[in-house]
Amino acid sequence: MSKKIKTILLVDDNDTDNFINSRIIELTEFAEEIVIKNSGKKALEFLQERLDTNANLPSLILLDINMPIVDGFVFLYEFENFPEELKQKSKIAILSSSDNESDIERIVNNEYVIKFITKPLTEESLLEVGDLLQ
Repeated sequence: MSKKIKTILLVDDNDTDNFINSRIIELTEFAEEIVIKNSGKKALEFLQERLDTNANLPSLILLDINMPIVDGFVFLYEFENFPEELKQKSKIAILSSSDNESDIERIVNNEYVIKFITKPLTEESLLEVGDLLQ
């Protein structure tokens, strides 16, 4: 395992997926802190709050595409409005069960997305993302 990252943000409306993904992150000792938000809106609020208080920003955001109201696409659109400091620090990997080709193409062409991972998260896919964060 490459160096441990400080904070990871899981954004998914599925509690079971969040549980499984956080266990994999814990078992691989990938991150010191795992923050789980079950909506895109709550994730955006969390990022803004961390910026406002100068708290630790996540190094990695694992983002689901299909969520109610603020989905992955809306999240990415809103993410673009954040300060450069956050966009440089927080890299986004999409973690989705979507096999919709136009969804995947739209997402991987986003400049802030470093990887598309098909659920479920695995130790191998986590290692690949870890290498991209170096």
